[in-house]
Amino acid sequence: MKKNPFLTFLFFFLIFGTHDFLAQNKTNSSIEIKQLITKKRAYNSSFGYGYRIQIYYGNESKARSLQNKFKLTFIDVYTKLEYNKPDWKVLVGNYKTKLEADKAVINFSEKFSGLIVIPLGK
Repeated sequence: MKKNPFLTFLFFFLIFGTHDFLAQNKTNSSIEIKQLITKKRAYNSSFGYGYRIQIYYGNESKARSLQNKFKLTFIDVYTKLEYNKPDWKVLVGNYKTKLEADKAVINFSEKFSGLIVIPLGK
C-alpha cells in the first residue's frame, strides 16, 4: 500500500499545528499586566469616560450665538451650554476616546478656532 505524502503532511500538520490553537494565552496572568489594568481602572474612575470639545469660553450672548451657529453647521452633533460663574462654555460632542475627539477637532477647525478637548469627569 502506497502512502500519499500530502496526506502524511496533512496528518502531521493537524496533530502538531493545533497545539498553538489549544494553548492558553498566559500574558494576562502576569503581574505587570494586572498592574497596568489596575492603573487604567483608577485613571478612568477619577477622570471618567469620554470627552467633549469646548468651542467657546466667555460671555453669554456670544456663547449662545456660537452654539446656534454650530448647530446649523453640524446638525447631528450634540451641543451643550454650561455656566461657570462668571463665564459660559459651549461644549460639543460625546466622544468615547481622545482619538475620536481629536479627529472631530480637525473636522470642526475648518469653521471654528480655539477648540479644546475636555475630558468628562465623574
